[in-house]
This record gives sequence, C-alpha cells and structure tokens, in this order.
Amino acid sequence: MKFAKMQGAGNDYVYINGFEEMVEDPAKMARELSNRNFGIGSDGLILILPSRKADVRMRMFNSDGSESEMCGNGVRCVAKYAFDHGLVNKKEITAETGAGILTLQLFTNSGNKVDKVRVNMGKPRLTRGEIPMTGEPDGQVVAQELHVSDRTFHITCVSMGNPHCVIFVDNVEEFPVAKYGPLIETHALFPNRTNVEFVEIVSPSEVRQRTWERGAGETLACGTGASAVAVAGVLCGRTERSILNHLSGGDLEMEWTEEGHVFMTGPAVQVFEGEYDPQ
Repeated sequence: MKFAKMQGAGNDYVYINGFEEMVEDPAKMARELSNRNFGIGSDGLILILPSRKADVRMRMFNSDGSESEMCGNGVRCVAKYAFDHGLVNKKEITAETGAGILTLQLFTNSGNKVDKVRVNMGKPRLTRGEIPMTGEPDGQVVAQELHVSDRTFHITCVSMGNPHCVIFVDNVEEFPVAKYGPLIETHALFPNRTNVEFVEIVSPSEVRQRTWERGAGETLACGTGASAVAVAGVLCGRTERSILNHLSGGDLEMEWTEEGHVFMTGPAVQVFEGEYDPQ
C-alpha cells in the first residue's frame, strides 16, 4: 500500500490515496501506522477519497483509532496532495469533511507544487448543543469557571465541526498541558470528549498555543484549534479578529471575519512517500 507522510505546522499524518488504495479497517491501521516506534509515526491517518459533493473527501483517524470530524492542518495537506498528484487541476477546490464542505485556495511555488493553503473553515458553532456539551443546549460558554483537580479554569468553548475548549494562561511554555489536558478532554461536560487549547496572549494580534488533541495527546499544531482560539479571543475581548498564532510546530494566520467565517492560512508539506505492507 502506497502512502505519503505529510505535515502542516508539525501536525503530521499518514495519507493514503483512496482513489487507488482500499483500507478495510482504517481505525486499526491508524493505530498501527501512527506508532512512532513500530509504525511510520504520526498524529493519525487521513484518507483522501472520491466525493459526490466536492472535489475530494477527507476522513481523519486519530492515533488511538478514533475518527474525528475534521483537521485543519490535515485538510491543507489533503489539498496539496490532490493538486500535486493530479487528483484536481485547479487552485480553488472543495473538500468534503465530517464538519461539512470546505473551500480551499491553493498557493504554488516556482515548481508548481502547493506550499501554502488558505482554508475557509466555516462559521463557528457556539451553543452547548452544537459543541456538544451538557447543560442548556442554547447557552454559550464564554469565560466560565471549570474546576479540574486542584485548579479552576475559565473556559470558552467553540465547535469548528469538532469540539474545542480554549483556556487563556499566563505562560503557555511552562503550563503542565499533559496533566490538565486529559482531565479536561474526558470531563463529563463533553459527551464526545474535547480538544483543549492552552493559549498565551502576546498582543491583541498575536498568540501562542499548545493543544491537547482529543484521541492523540499533545500535538505540535491543531488547525481547528487555532480557529477556535481566534473566535474565543474575540468573544473574551482578548484579541483582534486577525491574529498570528504561534503553535509548537509553526505559525498560522487566522481571521474571523465580520461575516462570521473563520479563515486559516498555513503551510502544507510532504515529508516523504513510501510503501507499507499491512501484513
């Protein structure tokens, strides 16, 4: 089975071209391929598939085998793969995801290979019922207290097709993400678990983010998380609508427009291609 290893801001996945390959048990394969000692090593597995609704379809599986609705860094790499490998021949494409159909603008280098992608991530979903969270389904969660272990956090929750819990901290580099991330991910407030973003405000137009990703642990970047941070910063009066987000694996340019759509611009890189024997 042929595969490509790709990364966006350090958020790395194994990609399989579902136009040519068949994966019978993607959850099992995600666990095997993602293992950094006995497999290829990645944050998960992404299948690039035909779609009746869009130019391509994306399915994303975390390193624990669980399927997630969307991955912002992953969908940029889907767009790069589709263009560079001739699945599409245009520089604005659509991708079907578990969070809906996204529109992506592709930027190519002198060799006509995609190196940057701008994604319309759609409109954030802000009510408890949409995220989902327990409690009043029409209510929003903006800077509300959450008691976890020995700490009280102020959380702002957003869905970008998948659930996010954003927490602003004073020093994100020293924050114990591995301690509190899993406790919040599996908190009873979140029936489908949640991704958790810990964010330090550098200025109204600049932030630093670390992410505890649902089903994968801490990752170097999370595109839907960066989108949620852009929204949460505005809702909490912490940031402007356009920000530069410094993630552990690189930078993303984020904008929450007055019309309500979130746009993300960032790199898409192919690391290598190879063959994997499922046997």
